[in-house]
This record gives sequence, structure tokens and C-alpha cells, in this order.
Amino acid sequence: MNGTKQGSANKIYAKKVLDMILITKLTMKQKELEIILQKVPIYERPNPFIEQYTTPANIATDIIFTAFRFGDIQDKKVVDLGCGTGIFSFGAKLANAKEVVGIDIDEQAIKIAKNYAEKTNESIQFITQDVKDVDIKCDTVIMNPPFGAQKSNRKADRKFIEKGFEISQILYSTHLKKTIPFLEKMISSLSGNITYRKDYAFPIRWTFEFHDKKVVYYDVTLLRIETNI
Repeated sequence: MNGTKQGSANKIYAKKVLDMILITKLTMKQKELEIILQKVPIYERPNPFIEQYTTPANIATDIIFTAFRFGDIQDKKVVDLGCGTGIFSFGAKLANAKEVVGIDIDEQAIKIAKNYAEKTNESIQFITQDVKDVDIKCDTVIMNPPFGAQKSNRKADRKFIEKGFEISQILYSTHLKKTIPFLEKMISSLSGNITYRKDYAFPIRWTFEFHDKKVVYYDVTLLRIETNI
């Protein structure tokens, strides 16, 4: 093997070793990240019509680490669609994303996220914008779109999927498990591929007057989607 090939092989090997060290380091700190994300502020006045339910820190952390292990976070530009107060945005930044943009239609949620970013000295861009108007290209989209549980918000998750296909090659998105068969057909029709899935019991705690239980668990599924754009 000549010097050029040997040098190239050494660089590739060194990068693999570095990646493995970083993965091991982050795996050891997954619980630490969860504790940090538990401190991200929640909605002050959640809006039931757009289903403003906070993603639990343990689920958000697991999704962030899943994306990291696939190579979809580190040194990547990540967009958090429907970011709310920013739990995925902060998680992605702490997992070494190169750039993070959080986007939500709710001005109050964005204000909370911006204030927390300033408080924690995290360089994250937060934008108030309707998902249909987003035109920011990125490497990875991470989102927990509305489940469509409210009549006024039926099929809301579909426009998030469609927008993800417009702006990114990789999507991480959570949905009610019972809707997955439909979403599989939709994603296939858009020439995308589901390459990974994981189920969670997603707790929605008593938030609004129409809730009649302290907590209800919904079966949800995380999808990793390759859009092939």
C-alpha cells in the first residue's frame, strides 16, 4: 500500500475510533441529558386546539440518542418542526448538532424557548412560523407533530410529514400507533422509506378542563424516514 492510500486508511480508521468514543461517551450520559431536558420550560398557557402537549424528557432523550446513533445529529443541521418550548432543539444541540432551528406557530412557546436558550447560552435559532410556510433546508428533521386527537386538528400530522419531505432527507417523527398503517401508505406514495421504528407509551397529563383523568397513556410510534430527495 503506498503512502497516500495508507494515510487515507489511517484517517478513516481514526474517524471510526473517534466516533465510537463519542458514542460511548454519549451513551454513558443519556440519563444526564434526560435530567437536563427535564429543566426545559413547559407551556404556560397550552392550547388544546393545536394539541400542545409536552414531550416527556425520557422519550425526547431516547429519540435524540436514536438519531445520534444513526449519524443524523452530530455535525448536522437539525430542524425541530412544531418545536413548542424546544425540548428536541435543546437535545439536538447538546448532542453536538452543528446548527439547530426550532419552528412553531405559537409565538408564546417560541418566546419561552428563546428565553431559555439565552439563559443556558445555547446557540439555537427559534422562529415563529406556520409549518406550511417553512422553507429551510436541513439534514435532519425531528418532530412530534399533533396526533390529530382533536376534531379541529384531524390529520394535522400529515402536513408535518409533507413539509419534512420538502426540506430534509431524514425525518424522525412520532405518531399514534393506530395511524401507522395509513402513514406507511402515505410515505410510500411520497417515495420515502421507513428504516426504523420504536413504540412508546406517551403520557398526557391532566392539562385542560375536559380531561377526566390525571394521566392517559397513548401508544405512539417513532418513525425514522428516508425521504430520498
